[in-house]
Amino acid sequence: MSFKTITMAAVAAFALAAPAFAEGMIVITDPYARVSAKMSKSGAAFMQIENHGDEDDQLIDARSDVSKKVELHTHKENADGVMQMLHIPEGFTIPAHGKHMLMRGGDHVMFMGLNETLEHGDVVNVVLVFEKAGEVPVEIPVDLERKPMHGGGHMNHGNMKKN
Repeated sequence: MSFKTITMAAVAAFALAAPAFAEGMIVITDPYARVSAKMSKSGAAFMQIENHGDEDDQLIDARSDVSKKVELHTHKENADGVMQMLHIPEGFTIPAHGKHMLMRGGDHVMFMGLNETLEHGDVVNVVLVFEKAGEVPVEIPVDLERKPMHGGGHMNHGNMKKN
């Protein structure tokens, strides 16, 4: 074998291995979606996002055909002590060798204008878009039985007084 053949084989092997390595940088664990009531026109998805890379990454978008609109949201308290759900267009930072929770009462993926009723056991296909890792497809089971405290809080779709 010539040096050129060995070099080309090495380049080809690295090119094929690199996407698998990149795909493993972002790992999604414990995803689930829910609606607050059976006939809701909105819903949300929650999960833990782990970054196994050496650099911070940014979750900048989410896409799904389950609803007319999909946004990254969070809950924040305003000056009057009222909790509000807000769209976060810049997304969420996933720290290098760290994790970020999308949880009820906190950061989450919001589905607005659901195209269908979400039933317990259904699966929602979502594509999470990261600045560095690119597109990460996730199959998210609908879990309408999970208790509100799992994932750190509760979900609501409007303003409410903080208890």
